Amino acid sequence: MDRDISPPPAKRRKFAAQRASRIQTSPLPAPEALPPIDSNVLRIFSWNINGIAPFLQKPITSFFQTSNKKAQGAKDAIPPASLRGFLQRHGWPAMLFLQEVKVATKDTKTQNDVKAAVKSRSPSEMTSGHNGPTYEAHFTLPNDPYNARGLRGNGKVYGVCSILRSDLRKDFDVNIRTVDWDQEGRISVVEVTSTSRKMAIYNIYAVNGTENPYRDPTTGAIRGTRHDRKLEFHRLLMQECMDLEKAGWEVLLAGDMNVAPDARDGYPKLRTFPQQHIVNRADFHEKLLEGKGLNGVDVWRQMHAEEKRYTYFSRGREWGTSCDRVDYFIAGRKAWDDGHIKACGILDSEAERGPSDHVPIWADVELERNDKVEIGA
Repeated sequence: MDRDISPPPAKRRKFAAQRASRIQTSPLPAPEALPPIDSNVLRIFSWNINGIAPFLQKPITSFFQTSNKKAQGAKDAIPPASLRGFLQRHGWPAMLFLQEVKVATKDTKTQNDVKAAVKSRSPSEMTSGHNGPTYEAHFTLPNDPYNARGLRGNGKVYGVCSILRSDLRKDFDVNIRTVDWDQEGRISVVEVTSTSRKMAIYNIYAVNGTENPYRDPTTGAIRGTRHDRKLEFHRLLMQECMDLEKAGWEVLLAGDMNVAPDARDGYPKLRTFPQQHIVNRADFHEKLLEGKGLNGVDVWRQMHAEEKRYTYFSRGREWGTSCDRVDYFIAGRKAWDDGHIKACGILDSEAERGPSDHVPIWADVELERNDKVEIGA
Protein backbone atom coordinates (compact mmCIF):
# COMPACT_ATOMS: atom_id res chain seq x y z
CA MET A 1 0.00 0.00 0.00
CA ASP A 2 1.22 3.50 -0.70
CA ARG A 3 -0.68 5.37 1.98
CA ASP A 4 0.59 6.57 5.33
CA ILE A 5 -1.00 6.27 8.72
CA SER A 6 -2.14 9.79 9.63
CA PRO A 7 -0.01 11.27 6.85
CA PRO A 8 1.15 14.88 6.94
CA PRO A 9 -0.55 17.03 4.30
CA ALA A 10 1.31 17.16 1.00
CA LYS A 11 0.30 20.76 0.42
CA ARG A 12 -0.50 23.64 2.73
CA ARG A 13 -4.15 23.67 3.75
CA LYS A 14 -5.99 26.92 3.05
CA PHE A 15 -8.12 27.36 6.14
CA ALA A 16 -9.76 30.69 5.44
CA ALA A 17 -12.12 30.15 2.51
CA GLN A 18 -11.45 26.87 0.75
CA ARG A 19 -11.46 24.64 3.82
CA ALA A 20 -14.08 26.57 5.77
CA SER A 21 -16.50 26.34 2.86
CA ARG A 22 -16.38 22.55 3.11
CA ILE A 23 -17.38 22.46 6.77
CA GLN A 24 -20.92 21.32 7.41
CA THR A 25 -22.99 24.33 8.46
CA SER A 26 -26.31 22.67 9.27
CA PRO A 27 -26.86 21.30 12.77
CA LEU A 28 -25.38 17.87 13.38
CA PRO A 29 -27.67 14.89 13.88
CA ALA A 30 -28.28 13.69 17.41
CA PRO A 31 -25.07 12.22 18.85
CA GLU A 32 -24.67 8.51 19.45
CA ALA A 33 -26.29 7.52 22.76
CA LEU A 34 -23.55 6.78 25.26
CA PRO A 35 -24.04 4.81 28.49
CA PRO A 36 -25.00 6.84 31.57
CA ILE A 37 -22.27 7.47 34.11
CA ASP A 38 -22.31 7.91 37.86
CA SER A 39 -20.50 10.48 39.94
CA ASN A 40 -17.35 8.36 40.27
CA VAL A 41 -16.81 7.97 36.52
CA LEU A 42 -14.91 10.42 34.34
CA ARG A 43 -15.74 10.43 30.64
CA ILE A 44 -12.74 11.25 28.48
CA PHE A 45 -12.85 12.09 24.78
CA SER A 46 -9.85 12.09 22.47
CA TRP A 47 -9.73 13.49 18.95
CA ASN A 48 -7.06 14.25 16.38
CA ILE A 49 -8.60 17.39 14.87
CA ASN A 50 -5.96 17.98 12.17
CA GLY A 51 -5.71 21.70 12.89
CA ILE A 52 -7.72 23.82 15.28
CA ALA A 53 -8.31 26.77 12.93
CA PRO A 54 -11.76 25.63 11.63
CA PHE A 55 -13.02 25.46 15.22
CA LEU A 56 -12.24 29.11 15.82
CA GLN A 57 -13.79 30.79 12.79
CA LYS A 58 -17.24 30.93 11.29
CA PRO A 59 -17.67 28.89 8.11
CA ILE A 60 -17.66 31.26 5.13
CA THR A 61 -21.09 30.01 4.05
CA SER A 62 -22.61 31.43 7.23
CA PHE A 63 -22.04 34.95 5.93
CA PHE A 64 -24.46 34.33 3.05
CA GLN A 65 -27.40 33.23 5.22
CA THR A 66 -30.25 35.68 5.70
CA SER A 67 -30.52 37.28 9.09
CA ASN A 68 -33.89 35.57 9.66
CA LYS A 69 -32.42 32.17 8.88
CA LYS A 70 -29.53 32.83 11.23
CA ALA A 71 -31.86 33.90 13.99
CA GLN A 72 -34.15 30.92 13.50
CA GLY A 73 -31.34 28.39 13.43
CA ALA A 74 -29.50 29.87 16.40
CA LYS A 75 -32.11 28.65 18.85
CA ASP A 76 -31.17 25.01 18.73
CA ALA A 77 -28.14 24.74 16.50
CA ILE A 78 -24.77 23.67 17.86
CA PRO A 79 -22.14 24.64 15.29
CA PRO A 80 -20.49 21.47 13.94
CA ALA A 81 -16.97 22.92 14.07
CA SER A 82 -17.20 24.27 17.60
CA LEU A 83 -15.27 23.14 20.66
CA ARG A 84 -17.98 24.31 23.05
CA GLY A 85 -20.58 22.69 20.82
CA PHE A 86 -18.72 19.38 20.90
CA LEU A 87 -18.58 19.43 24.69
CA GLN A 88 -22.28 20.22 24.93
CA ARG A 89 -23.35 17.61 22.36
CA HIS A 90 -21.57 14.91 24.28
CA GLY A 91 -22.85 15.68 27.76
CA TRP A 92 -20.04 17.87 29.12
CA PRO A 93 -17.28 15.24 29.46
CA ALA A 94 -14.63 15.54 32.15
CA MET A 95 -11.81 15.82 29.60
CA LEU A 96 -11.34 16.40 25.90
CA PHE A 97 -7.90 15.58 24.52
CA LEU A 98 -7.04 17.13 21.15
CA GLN A 99 -4.09 16.17 18.98
CA GLU A 100 -2.46 17.83 15.98
CA VAL A 101 -3.79 21.26 16.90
CA LYS A 102 -1.19 23.01 14.69
CA VAL A 103 -0.65 26.06 16.86
CA ALA A 104 2.73 27.79 17.07
CA THR A 105 4.22 28.22 20.53
CA LYS A 106 4.47 31.98 20.01
CA ASP A 107 0.87 32.25 18.78
CA THR A 108 -0.68 33.32 22.06
CA LYS A 109 -3.69 34.81 20.27
CA THR A 110 -4.88 31.45 18.99
CA GLN A 111 -4.20 29.85 22.35
CA ASN A 112 -6.29 32.51 24.06
CA ASP A 113 -9.01 32.09 21.44
CA VAL A 114 -9.20 28.38 22.27
CA LYS A 115 -9.37 29.10 25.99
CA ALA A 116 -12.22 31.52 25.34
CA ALA A 117 -13.99 29.12 22.97
CA VAL A 118 -14.34 26.36 25.58
CA LYS A 119 -15.91 28.87 27.98
CA SER A 120 -18.16 30.82 25.58
CA ARG A 121 -21.79 29.82 25.74
CA SER A 122 -23.30 28.10 22.70
CA PRO A 123 -26.44 29.54 21.02
CA SER A 124 -28.66 26.97 22.70
CA GLU A 125 -27.15 27.77 26.11
CA MET A 126 -27.89 31.45 25.60
CA THR A 127 -31.44 30.73 24.45
CA SER A 128 -32.31 28.26 27.19
CA GLY A 129 -30.57 30.08 30.01
CA HIS A 130 -29.09 26.75 31.16
CA ASN A 131 -25.33 27.12 31.11
CA GLY A 132 -22.98 24.20 31.04
CA PRO A 133 -19.82 23.90 33.13
CA THR A 134 -16.70 25.91 32.43
CA TYR A 135 -13.53 24.39 30.99
CA GLU A 136 -9.84 25.18 30.95
CA ALA A 137 -7.44 24.48 28.07
CA HIS A 138 -3.79 23.48 28.45
CA PHE A 139 -1.41 23.35 25.49
CA THR A 140 1.75 21.38 24.85
CA LEU A 141 3.25 22.89 21.70
CA PRO A 142 6.45 22.27 19.74
CA ASN A 143 9.64 24.12 20.58
CA ASP A 144 12.00 22.00 18.47
CA PRO A 145 13.58 24.33 15.86
CA TYR A 146 14.77 21.48 13.63
CA ASN A 147 12.02 18.84 13.72
CA ALA A 148 8.85 20.89 14.16
CA ARG A 149 9.18 23.84 11.85
CA GLY A 150 5.96 23.34 9.90
CA LEU A 151 5.47 23.65 6.16
CA ARG A 152 6.30 27.37 6.17
CA GLY A 153 8.75 27.36 9.03
CA ASN A 154 6.18 28.93 11.36
CA GLY A 155 5.99 26.07 13.86
CA LYS A 156 2.30 25.38 13.17
CA VAL A 157 2.64 21.63 13.29
CA TYR A 158 1.85 18.83 15.77
CA GLY A 159 0.81 20.03 19.26
CA VAL A 160 -1.76 18.75 21.73
CA CYS A 161 -4.36 20.46 23.91
CA SER A 162 -5.94 19.00 27.05
CA ILE A 163 -9.32 20.51 27.88
CA LEU A 164 -10.53 19.84 31.43
CA ARG A 165 -13.81 20.62 33.12
CA SER A 166 -13.05 23.18 35.79
CA ASP A 167 -14.99 21.45 38.55
CA LEU A 168 -12.54 18.53 38.52
CA ARG A 169 -10.34 20.61 40.79
CA LYS A 170 -13.06 20.55 43.46
CA ASP A 171 -12.97 16.77 43.61
CA PHE A 172 -9.35 15.89 42.83
CA ASP A 173 -5.86 17.22 43.01
CA VAL A 174 -5.07 17.95 39.34
CA ASN A 175 -1.67 18.61 37.82
CA ILE A 176 -0.93 19.12 34.11
CA ARG A 177 2.59 18.62 32.82
CA THR A 178 4.57 17.45 29.82
CA VAL A 179 7.77 15.39 29.51
CA ASP A 180 11.35 16.59 29.10
CA TRP A 181 12.25 14.11 26.34
CA ASP A 182 9.92 15.46 23.67
CA GLN A 183 10.11 18.93 22.15
CA GLU A 184 7.62 18.34 19.33
CA GLY A 185 4.48 19.04 21.36
CA ARG A 186 3.31 15.44 21.43
CA ILE A 187 2.51 14.69 25.07
CA SER A 188 0.40 16.25 27.80
CA VAL A 189 0.01 14.43 31.10
CA VAL A 190 -2.98 15.03 33.37
CA GLU A 191 -2.28 13.70 36.85
CA VAL A 192 -5.46 13.18 38.86
CA THR A 193 -5.18 12.28 42.54
CA SER A 194 -7.94 11.37 44.98
CA THR A 195 -7.75 10.27 48.60
CA SER A 196 -7.48 6.62 47.53
CA ARG A 197 -5.81 6.54 44.10
CA LYS A 198 -3.70 8.46 41.64
CA MET A 199 -3.88 8.19 37.87
CA ALA A 200 -1.72 9.69 35.12
CA ILE A 201 -3.74 10.19 31.92
CA TYR A 202 -1.67 10.83 28.79
CA ASN A 203 -2.79 12.87 25.80
CA ILE A 204 -0.58 11.53 22.99
CA TYR A 205 0.12 12.40 19.38
CA ALA A 206 2.67 9.70 18.57
CA VAL A 207 5.41 10.04 15.96
CA ASN A 208 4.57 9.03 12.39
CA GLY A 209 7.46 6.98 11.02
CA THR A 210 8.90 8.12 7.67
CA GLU A 211 12.27 8.12 5.91
CA ASN A 212 12.62 11.85 6.55
CA PRO A 213 15.61 12.79 8.74
CA TYR A 214 15.32 13.28 12.47
CA ARG A 215 17.70 15.94 13.77
CA ASP A 216 19.17 16.54 17.18
CA PRO A 217 16.86 19.15 18.77
CA THR A 218 19.85 21.10 20.09
CA THR A 219 22.46 20.92 17.31
CA GLY A 220 20.42 20.07 14.22
CA ALA A 221 22.73 17.15 13.38
CA ILE A 222 20.96 14.23 11.69
CA ARG A 223 20.37 11.37 14.14
CA GLY A 224 18.60 8.93 11.87
CA THR A 225 15.12 8.91 10.34
CA ARG A 226 11.64 9.61 11.67
CA HIS A 227 11.28 5.81 11.87
CA ASP A 228 14.20 5.77 14.31
CA ARG A 229 12.60 8.57 16.31
CA LYS A 230 9.34 6.64 16.41
CA LEU A 231 11.09 3.66 18.01
CA GLU A 232 12.80 5.96 20.50
CA PHE A 233 9.44 7.59 21.29
CA HIS A 234 8.02 4.14 22.11
CA ARG A 235 10.94 3.38 24.41
CA LEU A 236 10.82 6.67 26.26
CA LEU A 237 7.05 6.50 26.71
CA MET A 238 7.31 2.92 27.96
CA GLN A 239 9.95 3.88 30.52
CA GLU A 240 7.99 6.92 31.65
CA CYS A 241 4.87 4.84 32.28
CA MET A 242 6.71 1.96 33.95
CA ASP A 243 8.43 4.38 36.34
CA LEU A 244 5.06 5.87 37.25
CA GLU A 245 3.53 2.46 37.90
CA LYS A 246 6.44 1.56 40.16
CA ALA A 247 5.69 4.75 42.09
CA GLY A 248 2.08 3.65 42.65
CA TRP A 249 0.36 5.43 39.77
CA GLU A 250 -2.25 3.97 37.46
CA VAL A 251 -1.61 4.84 33.82
CA LEU A 252 -3.96 5.49 30.91
CA LEU A 253 -2.78 6.53 27.44
CA ALA A 254 -5.15 8.20 24.99
CA GLY A 255 -4.75 9.64 21.53
CA ASP A 256 -3.41 9.07 18.05
CA MET A 257 -0.83 6.30 18.40
CA ASN A 258 0.00 6.28 14.68
CA VAL A 259 0.02 2.47 14.75
CA ALA A 260 -2.84 0.24 13.64
CA PRO A 261 -2.33 -2.73 16.02
CA ASP A 262 -3.21 -5.66 13.74
CA ALA A 263 -5.00 -6.87 10.60
CA ARG A 264 -8.43 -6.09 12.10
CA ASP A 265 -7.48 -2.42 12.30
CA GLY A 266 -6.80 -1.54 8.67
CA TYR A 267 -9.16 -1.41 5.69
CA PRO A 268 -8.98 -2.62 2.98
CA LYS A 269 -5.85 -4.13 4.56
CA LEU A 270 -3.19 -3.37 7.11
CA ARG A 271 -0.23 -1.38 5.88
CA THR A 272 2.85 -3.62 5.57
CA PHE A 273 4.98 -1.75 3.05
CA PRO A 274 7.66 -0.62 3.38
CA GLN A 275 9.07 -3.21 5.77
CA GLN A 276 9.85 -0.62 8.44
CA HIS A 277 6.15 -0.29 9.25
CA ILE A 278 6.09 -3.96 10.28
CA VAL A 279 9.13 -3.28 12.48
CA ASN A 280 7.46 -0.22 14.02
CA ARG A 281 4.28 -2.16 14.77
CA ALA A 282 6.16 -5.02 16.41
CA ASP A 283 8.16 -2.56 18.48
CA PHE A 284 4.96 -0.83 19.63
CA HIS A 285 3.50 -4.15 20.77
CA GLU A 286 6.67 -5.16 22.57
CA LYS A 287 7.13 -1.90 24.43
CA LEU A 288 3.55 -0.75 25.09
CA LEU A 289 1.11 -3.57 24.33
CA GLU A 290 1.24 -7.13 25.66
CA GLY A 291 5.02 -7.31 25.56
CA LYS A 292 7.78 -7.28 28.15
CA GLY A 293 7.57 -3.50 28.56
CA LEU A 294 4.47 -1.71 29.85
CA ASN A 295 2.28 -4.73 29.01
CA GLY A 296 -0.65 -2.39 28.44
CA VAL A 297 -4.17 -3.21 27.30
CA ASP A 298 -5.79 -1.97 24.08
CA VAL A 299 -9.08 -1.05 25.73
CA TRP A 300 -11.16 -1.03 22.54
CA ARG A 301 -9.96 -4.45 21.39
CA GLN A 302 -10.45 -6.01 24.81
CA MET A 303 -14.00 -4.68 25.07
CA HIS A 304 -15.08 -5.21 21.45
CA ALA A 305 -13.34 -8.47 20.52
CA GLU A 306 -13.32 -8.98 16.72
CA GLU A 307 -15.37 -5.90 15.84
CA LYS A 308 -13.88 -3.86 13.00
CA ARG A 309 -14.25 -0.12 13.35
CA TYR A 310 -11.87 2.66 12.45
CA THR A 311 -10.79 6.15 13.50
CA TYR A 312 -8.73 7.53 10.58
CA PHE A 313 -10.62 8.15 7.34
CA SER A 314 -8.65 9.66 4.47
CA ARG A 315 -10.35 12.81 3.21
CA GLY A 316 -8.94 12.11 -0.25
CA ARG A 317 -11.05 8.96 -0.66
CA GLU A 318 -14.71 8.03 -0.35
CA TRP A 319 -15.81 7.52 3.24
CA GLY A 320 -15.04 4.00 4.46
CA THR A 321 -12.81 2.95 1.56
CA SER A 322 -9.47 3.72 3.23
CA CYS A 323 -9.36 3.70 7.02
CA ASP A 324 -7.40 2.56 10.05
CA ARG A 325 -7.87 2.32 13.81
CA VAL A 326 -4.94 4.35 15.07
CA ASP A 327 -6.68 6.29 17.87
CA TYR A 328 -7.36 4.34 21.06
CA PHE A 329 -6.86 4.05 24.81
CA ILE A 330 -4.13 1.92 26.37
CA ALA A 331 -4.62 1.06 30.03
CA GLY A 332 -1.76 0.12 32.30
CA ARG A 333 -2.15 -3.34 33.77
CA LYS A 334 -3.15 -2.14 37.25
CA ALA A 335 -5.86 0.21 35.95
CA TRP A 336 -7.22 -2.58 33.78
CA ASP A 337 -6.97 -5.49 36.22
CA ASP A 338 -8.63 -3.47 38.98
CA GLY A 339 -11.62 -2.86 36.69
CA HIS A 340 -11.34 0.92 36.58
CA ILE A 341 -11.90 1.25 32.79
CA LYS A 342 -15.66 0.89 32.40
CA ALA A 343 -16.50 1.49 28.73
CA CYS A 344 -15.14 2.93 25.50
CA GLY A 345 -16.35 3.78 22.01
CA ILE A 346 -15.68 5.27 18.59
CA LEU A 347 -17.87 7.99 17.04
CA ASP A 348 -17.24 6.84 13.48
CA SER A 349 -19.43 8.93 11.19
CA GLU A 350 -18.74 11.62 8.61
CA ALA A 351 -20.68 14.10 10.72
CA GLU A 352 -18.55 13.48 13.82
CA ARG A 353 -15.36 13.59 11.76
CA GLY A 354 -16.16 17.20 10.89
CA PRO A 355 -13.24 19.09 9.35
CA SER A 356 -10.70 16.51 10.55
CA ASP A 357 -9.57 13.20 9.02
CA HIS A 358 -10.02 11.38 12.34
CA VAL A 359 -13.15 10.70 14.39
CA PRO A 360 -13.46 11.11 18.17
CA ILE A 361 -13.07 8.25 20.63
CA TRP A 362 -14.11 8.06 24.28
CA ALA A 363 -13.62 6.04 27.46
CA ASP A 364 -15.16 5.96 30.92
CA VAL A 365 -12.76 5.79 33.86
CA GLU A 366 -13.76 5.11 37.44
CA LEU A 367 -11.99 7.36 39.94
CA GLU A 368 -13.47 8.00 43.36
CA ARG A 369 -13.96 11.66 44.14
CA ASN A 370 -12.90 13.33 47.34
CA ASP A 371 -16.40 14.81 47.62
CA LYS A 372 -19.53 13.23 46.18
CA VAL A 373 -21.02 15.69 43.70
CA GLU A 374 -23.16 15.37 40.63
CA ILE A 375 -21.31 15.54 37.31
CA GLY A 376 -21.67 18.92 35.69
CA ALA A 377 -22.85 20.54 38.92
